[in-house]
Amino acid sequence: MLYLVALAWIYVVLMVAVAELTSPQGSLLGAFFTVLGWGVVPLAIVLYILGTPARRRARRAAEAAAASAADPDRSGHAPGAAVAPEREEA
Repeated sequence: MLYLVALAWIYVVLMVAVAELTSPQGSLLGAFFTVLGWGVVPLAIVLYILGTPARRRARRAAEAAAASAADPDRSGHAPGAAVAPEREEA
């Protein structure tokens, strides 16, 4: 849903830039700053802020995967020796 709103906003901004470019008082520089000031910068900020929960979930999932790889049986105890030491008799 978020990407649909972002695409619609970019479409509106591009139409405003085209209107600026084709108007008698408009210029290419004005159209460029319209796209930059109304489209790219605000949209980047909004998408970054709204994407924070997804990045947080991904980071927590990566940390959980790393923790489960370090503790395969999920017991929370330190791993012991895989092979019992051999007893030597004197």
